[in-house]
Amino acid sequence: MTSEIRETSPPIAAGVWIAVISSFINGSTFVLQKKGILRSRKRGGSYLKDGVWWSGTLSMIVGQIGNFLAYNAAPAVVVTPLGALGVLFGAVLASYILQEQLNVLGKLGCVLCCCGSVVLIIHSPKSESVTSSLELEERLADPVFVAYSLLVVLLLVVLMVWVAPAHGTSNIMVYVSICSLLGSFTVTSCKGLGLAAQDAFSGGPSSSRALGLFLGLLGTLSVSILIQFTFINKALEHYSSNMFEAIYYVTFTSTVLTASAILFREWTTVGLVDCLGMLCGLTTVAVGVLLLRISSEASLTWKPAARGPDKID
Repeated sequence: MTSEIRETSPPIAAGVWIAVISSFINGSTFVLQKKGILRSRKRGGSYLKDGVWWSGTLSMIVGQIGNFLAYNAAPAVVVTPLGALGVLFGAVLASYILQEQLNVLGKLGCVLCCCGSVVLIIHSPKSESVTSSLELEERLADPVFVAYSLLVVLLLVVLMVWVAPAHGTSNIMVYVSICSLLGSFTVTSCKGLGLAAQDAFSGGPSSSRALGLFLGLLGTLSVSILIQFTFINKALEHYSSNMFEAIYYVTFTSTVLTASAILFREWTTVGLVDCLGMLCGLTTVAVGVLLLRISSEASLTWKPAARGPDKID
């Protein structure tokens, strides 16, 4: 028993430390990208030529690599709540670099979003182990998951083609919804790539089939990340980084948990206590998002009077 603990504890501890570091790196991503967008806007050029924006993009890549390593070294139920550290760190960093000062309601809303998400993750159903690409392929072909995927794709098309052009700049939830729904594909693809790669490059009888699955997941992941990356920057052009990051963390976490529960049929293991816990977590999150929206609207109405119309960014 003692030897088992000694063997499993170091990888878990390493995964936790990687998750903590990645959370802080991810927390700086939106702030640096927002700073680059503001700098390029003042110069009248594209943010694609701004060094600060590229540093934020690089931190996003490094942070996501760290998340991938953390999920492979420690349980998701341990790693995912640590993402709240990035939200809090991003809010502090934005106040110094971008002067995005949150009022009392905004700070309380940010904390409630993080706390509610952590409660939601703790009480969410735990995934069953999938040990081969064949098992993963069976889960991906499940009619329930296929129906869910088609529904997500339909929602994304409606949001990107019709809703975003008309309401994206006036309602933050449009861009947040697009980026969060894409998480259903990015996280699922990341989880499946490792399994598919093992069988695809092993040279076994099922290697060709596993290679097809690997390429399909890789293509899905690439397209999802590119679209997500595009709409994240669209959101940062119009909204504060700390508000977007807090709401995005909440909705992304909820969407990923839903996709994972459907893919691995986790809802069958949810008890009454966990249902009540998830309900409390969602309620806390909803209150936090509402406070953030109220804080943002109060800030917008206060700025013109306090700074004058000529100084508004």
